Amino acid sequence: MGTLKRGLLAGLKTTWTLSKVIFPITLIVVILQYTPVLPWIINFISPFMGLLGLRGEAAIPLVLGNALNLYAGIAGILSLELTVKEVFILATMLSFSHNIFIETGVALRVGVKLWIVLVVRFGLAILSAIIINLVWQGGGETAKYGVVSVSQQIPDGWGEIILLGLQKATFGVLQLALIVIPLMVIFQLLKDRNYLQKFSEKLAPFTKVIGIQPNASPTLVAGLVIGLAYGAGIMIQAVKEDGVSKKDATLAFIFLVACHAVVEDTLIFVPLGIPILPLLLVRLITAFVLTIIVAYIWRKSEQRKHEEVVTS
Repeated sequence: MGTLKRGLLAGLKTTWTLSKVIFPITLIVVILQYTPVLPWIINFISPFMGLLGLRGEAAIPLVLGNALNLYAGIAGILSLELTVKEVFILATMLSFSHNIFIETGVALRVGVKLWIVLVVRFGLAILSAIIINLVWQGGGETAKYGVVSVSQQIPDGWGEIILLGLQKATFGVLQLALIVIPLMVIFQLLKDRNYLQKFSEKLAPFTKVIGIQPNASPTLVAGLVIGLAYGAGIMIQAVKEDGVSKKDATLAFIFLVACHAVVEDTLIFVPLGIPILPLLLVRLITAFVLTIIVAYIWRKSEQRKHEEVVTS
């Protein structure tokens, strides 16, 4: 009974913490969608699309995906006639950078610095697009989309727009609660029965490769399986209760930026008619390589600072 109570309390507390990020941001972004702001942003970045191997109107799914979520980005893709290569570039970019406001807010709650979040997410998205555009010479045929419903009734007037924003924000918080509360109960049960400790020991070789301590493994698993936003509950609790350092939390986040919610965020692109296995491999390889490099640089920097302190 103690385990259930602690899990429920942790779930409710985490839901409240994250809802303070998710509710206002969702409301604001939904309202902005029906103002000149989002179209202005789209028009502003359209001229830069050529550098990424994309036509100007491809800015629409990029802005929607980053401002809202992957589903909005995919709806934007489905509204355009694009080549397979363009769709693959957009899918790769959106895999690295989507739902930027909410997931950035979550990262800040975990303790990751804002500049790290933005540089890593946007940097990976832009760099991946440039590389794919230069390396892949094929994919010129028009993409054939699967059957996906993207219709949405356009609200009439500010009253309906605000109501729609409130509905989506409320739904986002309820969806969060339905996932986070049971998850935290399960997490508490695994913790109390010492399963997490055993699991961390099994993952030790894996975490060692990417320069992260074993006690950060629940954070990695949560993010890999259910994503950054929903996995944040476990991340926050791990940082507070399990002695996960700010360095390990940052490295784990960098890994998860490149590769999180691996099942959902990969399968979601199936209706777009692109090869999803290469997309998954790009994310996994990028996550490993980037985290290993950052961990190495961080370790060298710490060693240099230590040597300076000793010599002085």
